[in-house]
Amino acid sequence: MVSTSQPDPGVQVVHQDLPLVLPFDHARAIEVPLSGGKGASLATMTAQGLPVPAGFVITSAAFAAAVDEEALRRCSRASDMAGAREIVAAAHPPRELIEQAFAALTGPVAVRSSACAEDSEGASYAGQQETYLNVTGLPDVLEKVVECWLSFFTDRAIFYRTQKGSLDDVAMAVVVQEMVQSHKSGVMFTVDPVHQRRDRMVVEAAWGLGENVVNGEMTPDHFALDRKGAIKRTKAVAEPVLVEEETRQLAALGNQLADLHGCPQDIEWAFDEDGKLYLLQSRPITTV
Repeated sequence: MVSTSQPDPGVQVVHQDLPLVLPFDHARAIEVPLSGGKGASLATMTAQGLPVPAGFVITSAAFAAAVDEEALRRCSRASDMAGAREIVAAAHPPRELIEQAFAALTGPVAVRSSACAEDSEGASYAGQQETYLNVTGLPDVLEKVVECWLSFFTDRAIFYRTQKGSLDDVAMAVVVQEMVQSHKSGVMFTVDPVHQRRDRMVVEAAWGLGENVVNGEMTPDHFALDRKGAIKRTKAVAEPVLVEEETRQLAALGNQLADLHGCPQDIEWAFDEDGKLYLLQSRPITTV
């Protein structure tokens, strides 16, 4: 159905009702086919009033407008990754719309890939595409958007789609989001995926950026919590990163997100230097 409403000022559209750039608080930003799994998750949390750093999505429609999708599909099917990357490397993001949205943000940003087939109940694309942190200035943002697009056509990403998705899937969005100056950060699982316990939550936490935990570059503290966030077991590298007041805050938001999505969640989070908690991502746990 073609929308008859007028688009928001500054939101360019192609194919009648497909926007190229959407702030997290736009009503359509929650649509996974437009915003990808990551972008839609952040927009959904924003719509719920949860503590999400401000940002916007460069939608799959922007990618589609910048490349020859059928040529990309032919390259993917033929395992011609060099050809696919050549097509993507020549693409140009919608500069003026990105410039307008970027001007509304403060400080350095994270530029994060958001594949439109990612983070379903059958597959998690976490780690398959790129994330760039502490990006400053419009030229660098535009460059990193293309780098995110390119990361969808690495050998690793194509192999994963061969196993878990479809080579015809070339839909790709990119998230641009204000960086949290993380004092402590990490990941939380709203169930215990290793021991298959739904009466427990698991938190991994480290000082500084949570990306160090996600990428395995730092050994995190490990906390097992009950459903209210009380610490039942701790395995700490040194002095524990978190105190129980903080684990209770995490558990409360974890329960809220699991209820919102109707399934257990894998959540990225950060506390800034003032002790404010931010949510950076929430995706379904696919192993329970």
